Amino acid sequence: MAMILIPLPRRDFDPSEVAVSWRTLRGDGHRVIFATPDGRPAQADELMLSGVGLDPWGWLPGLRRLRLVGLLLRANRDARQAHAAMLRDAAFQSPLRWDALDVTAFDGLLLPGGHRARGMREYLESTLLQALVAAFFAADKPVAAICHGVLLAARSRSAGSGKSVLHGRRTTTLTWALERKAWATARVTRFWDPHYYRTYREAPGQPAGYMSVQQEVTRALADPADFLDVPRDAPDYRRKTNGLARDSDADMAPAFVVRDGNYLSARWPGDVHRFAREFSAMFVAPASAEVTPPSHSAVPAGSAGDGSASR
Repeated sequence: MAMILIPLPRRDFDPSEVAVSWRTLRGDGHRVIFATPDGRPAQADELMLSGVGLDPWGWLPGLRRLRLVGLLLRANRDARQAHAAMLRDAAFQSPLRWDALDVTAFDGLLLPGGHRARGMREYLESTLLQALVAAFFAADKPVAAICHGVLLAARSRSAGSGKSVLHGRRTTTLTWALERKAWATARVTRFWDPHYYRTYREAPGQPAGYMSVQQEVTRALADPADFLDVPRDAPDYRRKTNGLARDSDADMAPAFVVRDGNYLSARWPGDVHRFAREFSAMFVAPASAEVTPPSHSAVPAGSAGDGSASR
């Protein structure tokens, strides 16, 4: 069916967001092509795979493999299995180079995230990728972004207007509430590296959350109201917002995604099954159509009653 590009950093991508999306797209018959800065296979954030190093004793050689908090915070079994399968995929093992990418060769673009500054900043700050993202938007080809992938989209500017490609669109992304909760956890459980979950931190004088993903994305929008979060009256509100419940193919109720034409966005790995399903469906449905998975009833355009919003 469609040929879909997933660009990745050299290391520290989120394994759930990439591998579950890959598995879903491949399962629906799409071809997935990967790209990295140097054409070598990317490496996921190992902490998100193993959970080793996410407990307060994780810095002690004799105790670091004893995991309690790490088992809760790492990718779940479904995502780890998808990641193991993805590692055997020829396309993942033979990625293209970022500087060799041509928007005309692909039908769609998926931008995953990851939070570890060590590897993710190269991806988020790449002018090559920002130009590529802008070209996909200019061609009105389907683009999906999740978590920090939305930040890459927000930093990508239209050649015509000079504004962000998200200017005039509605979107969600990793919320400050979720980012702050993870940061607070790491300051206790990973105290020797307390900013593990913060890709960017505030400079002196900047208010709390100013450099969060949500706030930077919101600054790129035409109207702050174009940033969407889960409405308080949404079904399963607590499951959608507690930062613990994750969706699955069998239960997409915890997920929240936003669709605006040919652009789809989601917040964090807990949304990835629905995110991937809806993106896959965009290649067979008109851009103006409401897209919902079979387990959810359609909602009027512009609402978010079942965990999605679209127009």
